[in-house]
Amino acid sequence: MPVTSSNALPRQVADAYVDARIELDPAVGTYLGHKQSSSRLPDYSPAGQEALADLARETLGKLDAAEKQPEANSDEERRCGRLLRERLTAELAVHEADEGLRAVSNIHSPAHTVREVFTVTPTETEEDWAAVAQRLRAVPQSLEGYRASLALGLDRGLPGGPRAAGTFIGQLGEWLGEGGSSGGRGWFEEFAAGGPERLRTELDEAARTANASLDELRGWMRGVYAPAVSGAADTAGRERYARWSRYFNGTDLDLDEAYAYGWSEYHRLLGEMRKEADRILPGAGPWEALAHLDEHGEHIEGVEEVRVWLQDLMDEAVEALDGTHFELAERVRRVESRIAPPGGAAAPYYTAPSEDFSRPGQTWLPTMGATRFPVYDLVSTWYHEGVPGHHLQIAQWVHVADRLSRYQATIGQVSANAEGWALYAERLMDELGFLPDPERRLGYLDAQMMRACRVIVDIGMHLGLRIPADSPFRPGERWTPQLAQAFFGMHSSRPAEFVESELTRYLSMPAQAIGYKLGERAWLLGRENARRAHGAAFDAKAWHMAALSQGSLGLDDLVDELSKL
Repeated sequence: MPVTSSNALPRQVADAYVDARIELDPAVGTYLGHKQSSSRLPDYSPAGQEALADLARETLGKLDAAEKQPEANSDEERRCGRLLRERLTAELAVHEADEGLRAVSNIHSPAHTVREVFTVTPTETEEDWAAVAQRLRAVPQSLEGYRASLALGLDRGLPGGPRAAGTFIGQLGEWLGEGGSSGGRGWFEEFAAGGPERLRTELDEAARTANASLDELRGWMRGVYAPAVSGAADTAGRERYARWSRYFNGTDLDLDEAYAYGWSEYHRLLGEMRKEADRILPGAGPWEALAHLDEHGEHIEGVEEVRVWLQDLMDEAVEALDGTHFELAERVRRVESRIAPPGGAAAPYYTAPSEDFSRPGQTWLPTMGATRFPVYDLVSTWYHEGVPGHHLQIAQWVHVADRLSRYQATIGQVSANAEGWALYAERLMDELGFLPDPERRLGYLDAQMMRACRVIVDIGMHLGLRIPADSPFRPGERWTPQLAQAFFGMHSSRPAEFVESELTRYLSMPAQAIGYKLGERAWLLGRENARRAHGAAFDAKAWHMAALSQGSLGLDDLVDELSKL
């Protein structure tokens, strides 16, 4: 029987949504590996945002009907329908609060997507490059739509944060080629230089046009937007924060309990860090020992050298884990180490494989101008970004998309699920003995401490909470962004520019940063519940593969589903 709107099941509704979303958002299409999206860019104007909201509303109506079908009671249909409803409802709540009219960030905004989508756009053939030229010519309209949304936000009294705006203006300068090693050429011009000679004139002209639109956006941001938001608050407040918390975590959190949990993890990790620090430099505290490692610990010299080293680290992890703790399909075993383009935020990141795996999963290291890289700061981070972290989870979703739905395997991702798994993966590698020396283990604990501090300062500064009496830092005072940056800097081995970038990120993406630790807690609780249920018969490898093959879930549902495996 052919599928119609009257007999579709939840997974069919979800996959139809993916197709429709790609039409409205060609950046999504490119990340999924659809070459027909390569020549276009999204419409970030208010009308473009409303079109996406209309699609979400229409899809929820179809889901209502689909869930009434008798066949919709299977686990597969139930999970997919539950995720689709939760995600679209959370996205609509954000849209209807006009959050898209104040989307200014140092890491995630329409402008960042416009640039970064080129890094995953196909460039193997002359036909690919012809599409790139068309996409470059589309940059001005896409950025103008973004500017129009920000302008409407100003008209409605919905400012973005002044700190994020100032940082973003600086990033635009870097993208324009100012103060770097590009000889004054903008990022789009540098990118287009890799194209074939036969299209040289067309590509150069299109890149100059794209670059000029960046300059126009920067001029408006500098001359109009930044002055207009200069007196606005950088923090979100409880109501906005709760809305974003649902969006990023897939649950309505008890924010005060989560804040207390962050502090409990802080105290636990501080005790462990002191023990490892004493093994490295007897009598030293954790950050004194890490500073010692910055000077005297193991390092990688050179940007290309660190890229190769990270690739080897992931390849070694695949070889060690496959068949012992995971069962990996051949195409999931492939992951690439890349160097991030300059001008972005300081944090490493991961991009998923295309749906057909023609483009593999990729990890990205922002060098921030550095050429010397401490190993202690890399190992657990690449277990997080690559293997067994983001790559194993997200590539496995894509691998089993035929058993899930395209939606569950791709765009239906809940941030806290993915970030929680990646933090769980770091801990797993510690449990399995992959961090045997104090240098690498202290680096892992330092990364864990960063995630605990994220929970503390992200919730604390956005909600204006008090610092508890047992804190070694400013007990009894209320959090501000300035106090948060000082606290974060005191409890991180990372340089000042990284700390500043992180705090700007937290301010411009409320509640995203708390999902790492809270997601890890959900994964650990689900595993412990499953272990208790199975007793001596618990098979960790089987549990991992079942857990990684069920698609994304919000934290509301994750513990429940993991406990049943």
